[in-house]
Amino acid sequence: MELQEIKSFLDEKVLQYNAPSFIDSDPISIPKKFTKKEDIEIAGYIAATISWGQRKAILKAAENILQLMDYEPFDFVMNGDFDSIPDGALYRTFNGLDFRYILTGLRNIYKNHNGLEAVFTQGYQQNNNIKASLIHFRDVFTSFQEPGRTAKHIANTAKGSSSKRVLMYLRWMVRQDKMGVDFGIWNQINQANLLLPLDVHTGNVGRKLGILTRKANDFKSVEEITSVLKSFDASDPIKYDYALFGLGVFEKF
Repeated sequence: MELQEIKSFLDEKVLQYNAPSFIDSDPISIPKKFTKKEDIEIAGYIAATISWGQRKAILKAAENILQLMDYEPFDFVMNGDFDSIPDGALYRTFNGLDFRYILTGLRNIYKNHNGLEAVFTQGYQQNNNIKASLIHFRDVFTSFQEPGRTAKHIANTAKGSSSKRVLMYLRWMVRQDKMGVDFGIWNQINQANLLLPLDVHTGNVGRKLGILTRKANDFKSVEEITSVLKSFDASDPIKYDYALFGLGVFEKF
């Protein structure tokens, strides 16, 4: 297909999949349980961190993690007893040691760096660049201690990681549209500069459509496919995440 045909095809799929009916089966349903900004941010970050594998299993694990936090994510981050978290597996390779590290990193960010929005925004404002935002976030997040085994759960964009989970989290927090799927509660990062949360599904569909040529699902591929999506919609390129993901997961495109 020509690019204009691909755009028209994906525009139709955005209308189909960028809808509230998408929420219940998706990890975004976890932060949707909350109304307080900080609870949304923290529940969202934790849900995004464990968002790989089967979505039903992700949602079940996220619920169990929320239960450990007494369903008060912000209060637990600020005042909770992290030693109460057991060492064992919480979701696949994500265990209690990883969770305690994540919690400590979040506590440091909210106590000493004005919260998650401020940290991501500071990096972004260096040159209106999402890559800089992700690198700055990781630097701040890990500043209290080397991550050790938890490193694999914190995207290292500087080393070429596709950073899928944290880019998905940014989409949740930043992107605004009339459908009410994403939260759009962070307004200092321009959604026009968001990057595609590239995973196996979106990557495979992108290659089949010819809008991604690289074979690896790395950060260069993220930049390549996003540049095409920006030519389709310069103000909201990542709305096509819904189309690409839906085609891959639900339609086996």
